[in-house]
Amino acid sequence: MASNNNKKSIKRFRLIFAALCLVGVYIVGTALSTMLLRADYWRQVSQRYVSDSIIVPAMRGNIISADGKIMVASLPKYRLFMDFVVIDKDSVARTKAQHWRDSVLTHCLDSIATGLHEIFPDKSVEWFRERFQTGRKRGSHAWSIYPRQVTYIQFKACKKLPLLRERPYRGGFTPQRIDLRIKPYGSLASRTLGTLSKDSVTDTVRATSGLEWCYDTVMHGKYGLMHRTKVRNQKIGFYDREPVNGHDLVTTIDTRMQDIAEKAIRNKLKEVNGDKGVVILMEVATGDIKAMVSLTGYRNETTGEKEYYEAQNDAINALWEPGSTFKTGSIMVALEDGKITPETTVETGSGIYMMHGRPMKDHNWHRGGYGTLNVTQVLEYSSNIGVSRLIDDAYHDNPQKYVQGLYNLGVGIPLGLPMGANPRVRMPDTDPNKGNWSKTALAWMSIGYETQIPPISTLAFYNAIANNGRMVRPRFVKAVEDNGQVIQEFPVEVIKEQICSPRTLRDIRTILEKVVSEGLGRRAGNKRFKVSGKTGTAQVAENGSYASHAYMVSFCGYFPSDAPKYSCIVCIRKRGLPASGGGQCGPVFSEISQLVMNQGVYRDPREAADSTSIFTPTLAKKRSAAEINEGVVPDVIGMGARDAVACLQKAGLKARLRGTGLVNEQSLPGGTKNAKGKTVTLNLK
Repeated sequence: MASNNNKKSIKRFRLIFAALCLVGVYIVGTALSTMLLRADYWRQVSQRYVSDSIIVPAMRGNIISADGKIMVASLPKYRLFMDFVVIDKDSVARTKAQHWRDSVLTHCLDSIATGLHEIFPDKSVEWFRERFQTGRKRGSHAWSIYPRQVTYIQFKACKKLPLLRERPYRGGFTPQRIDLRIKPYGSLASRTLGTLSKDSVTDTVRATSGLEWCYDTVMHGKYGLMHRTKVRNQKIGFYDREPVNGHDLVTTIDTRMQDIAEKAIRNKLKEVNGDKGVVILMEVATGDIKAMVSLTGYRNETTGEKEYYEAQNDAINALWEPGSTFKTGSIMVALEDGKITPETTVETGSGIYMMHGRPMKDHNWHRGGYGTLNVTQVLEYSSNIGVSRLIDDAYHDNPQKYVQGLYNLGVGIPLGLPMGANPRVRMPDTDPNKGNWSKTALAWMSIGYETQIPPISTLAFYNAIANNGRMVRPRFVKAVEDNGQVIQEFPVEVIKEQICSPRTLRDIRTILEKVVSEGLGRRAGNKRFKVSGKTGTAQVAENGSYASHAYMVSFCGYFPSDAPKYSCIVCIRKRGLPASGGGQCGPVFSEISQLVMNQGVYRDPREAADSTSIFTPTLAKKRSAAEINEGVVPDVIGMGARDAVACLQKAGLKARLRGTGLVNEQSLPGGTKNAKGKTVTLNLK
């Protein structure tokens, strides 16, 4: 009995084994058939179902001026191409699609050519007709149908024409999108705003300078990712991650002030045949940079004339010897240490004085010099001998104390800016054998040589004097916005709460006012308001020695003297005489200050009134309130920007501002319902 059961089990196992072997042979045979006998068929099938991934670029954020103007923006442009040959390895599908495309092109060519002529009137109907016929004869895959880049509106108009309205893989119309970075104001503040360049290897755009570079992570956004799956002769796209557009940057630059500064320095450079020119205009209380210009002259090979461009940002990067504008800091160190008073006198002699074996000269040495001067007159007339003797007598045996005094004033310290070079004011080494200090070093450092300071650092120091001794960090950006909403603010930052004692500050402000009213800075003055500041003239070192024909002239100061609102520095690098900071940079400073104050920008109307008049403010007809219902657009016409934005936000809406002044137009009319969460564009005038 047991033997029979064993025999039956063996038979069953044999049958199962045989069945498994047959299944295995079938699987192997099918696999071999697929790989060898039907390879072409499955290869064609695979071509119909192809999935690829592409990067979708994000729209870069805009750069906006303090007065609401778009200074840099991303704008999509398009190049228009036609593919006259259907690409599909499935011969049946390809033949069918090609026949349809050719048939439509034959019957609609006149309509297409006429439509394109209406969109692009510079080319005739016949030109477009011949363009399409030539591309078709050549069987081109990427045939340009218009030679220039076109706008988004023009591109959308093309998409309404026969054949061009079809999907790219059906009709063959394959536009190429190009995201351009445009500057509506041309070269205005171009180096401050910065530049972008395209990496030829990675084919990506990267920021290379200016605010574009400093705030690249804020502005570039996040790339999206999509995959396209090909089904027969069509590709269907799906977003795996949608692109996130970059944020907008709200700068401190005022386009009107920037324009004033650029025109003033450019005209003066042409007049004196200057090589370089720099202007920086700063708001005293906040440190906001309202204008920054860095022009370099290049000889036009065709006309032979000098033309000026913003090729380098010398305002923040140039490490120049500041010359006589540095003397203010030297005198302040001695005043602060009690070494001198404004009435202290010093003998300057006939204008030439031997400082440790090296001749020190005043600018009027050939006219017999200034003789005896007090400290106030030393700065009024910018006496090299006067400053160097005062400082050398006080600190020759302890130059470290002098340099530390400069640091305490904020002279020569890093400003911590997002861009630009740090000043170089070296500290004497206590070991004289190390050779970083000579007997004449202190005397020449005290008048602005043997130091390297970018113009913005000099301005920050004078701005602190104007700001009652409070040194603030220069600010280029006020906020980051997303669709008109502030998502990050950059507050005013204080570097030094007080650079010196009230007594020193009072003395130096009195002296700087006299430099303009009675001294060499007269041409920087203005009849309508008082100006304070200091002139500067320095020889420029070339190839390791000071050239007698190369000069850096400057004027740095603030206005109005009684209640300073703006500080400004003007620098000109030139060759040949005359070379005078007061005579050549002073008029530029005067022109800028007068035009800025005349415009009434951020200005108290009382400044325009004389001392005997009774001030009566004239109020604009301005609304400050509106009925607010959540989900309903309030009517904000006639309101100021701040009130209008507040009203919209309370109603659950977003706001986008254009222009300055009062609201004279809103994109969604007041009373519109079901608008919660939408963005309302406000035009101000």
